[in-house]
Amino acid sequence: MSEAVAKDLAAGTIAGVAQLLVGHPFDTIKVKLQSQPIPPPGQPPKYAGAMDAVRKTLEAEGPKGLYKGMGAPLATVAVFNAVLFTARGQMEALLRDAPGSPLSVSEQVVAGAGAGIAVSFVACPTELVKCRLQAQSALAVAAVTEGAAAPATLAGVGAAGGTTSAATFKAAAIPTAIQYNGPLDVARHVLRSEGGMLGLFKGLTPTLLREVPGNAAMFGAYEATKQYIAGGKDTSKLTRGSQLLAGGVAGAMFWVSVYPTDVIKSVIQVDNYQNPKYKGTIDAFRKVVAAEGVKGLYRGFGPAMARSVPANAACFLAYELVRESLG
Repeated sequence: MSEAVAKDLAAGTIAGVAQLLVGHPFDTIKVKLQSQPIPPPGQPPKYAGAMDAVRKTLEAEGPKGLYKGMGAPLATVAVFNAVLFTARGQMEALLRDAPGSPLSVSEQVVAGAGAGIAVSFVACPTELVKCRLQAQSALAVAAVTEGAAAPATLAGVGAAGGTTSAATFKAAAIPTAIQYNGPLDVARHVLRSEGGMLGLFKGLTPTLLREVPGNAAMFGAYEATKQYIAGGKDTSKLTRGSQLLAGGVAGAMFWVSVYPTDVIKSVIQVDNYQNPKYKGTIDAFRKVVAAEGVKGLYRGFGPAMARSVPANAACFLAYELVRESLG
């Protein structure tokens, strides 16, 4: 392992921890809003908005509910950010005209896209576990609600002309909401019952569609903001405040550029394996738009944006600090 790679690994790891600690509560609310089922006609959704989701989560689960699902990304944050920043560093080395020379904004866009490809294969299984844990309370309520409502419309239609009781219909037609005890429990269930290792990569296509353009936009915006403040390519004299600002802008650009694909990724990853609602990425996109319009592709956008600025500001500043301290 080269010295440069080792430094990127270390700096990326610390950056990821900083990002996770600052941003995870926002991410929990985002996933809850994204994955809540569409309510029956005339019924309100489980969460009226971001603040309502925060209030209900705190009432039901306490502050720890905002950090649900953090075990999986915390356990893999070292790998995730090490891959992201190391891949970006290697792309930068390939694009440089001379060692240590600064890159243009367009070159940082290319480096970010390359890093996005690499990190997708870490992000997909990690986020599948995280989304299952974050969304399970909403999905459990949906299963009970659907089961209670079903007999009013379908009871009496037996397979052989007889009647079907409410309990029987609910057991047969409404999949039991699986309750997971933690990240390892999710992984075990998927490996055992949802296709083995391939099951952990459910949602890989929308993950790639998020990470590649998203990281291209993020690293491009980070470099563009730094160069704008510095007045040129040499950004080595920027203050910590400027680095924080650039990191916040970068995080916002990530979500602005790819948010709908994140919604599609989330609904696919929490979809029922035995009775799936979505056949794939395009089918999920069509069904979300058909049911809710374009606004359905932006469920949870507010919490995502609220998270992106402080979390990515912390992430990039931590990376810069560690990278500088290592020389």
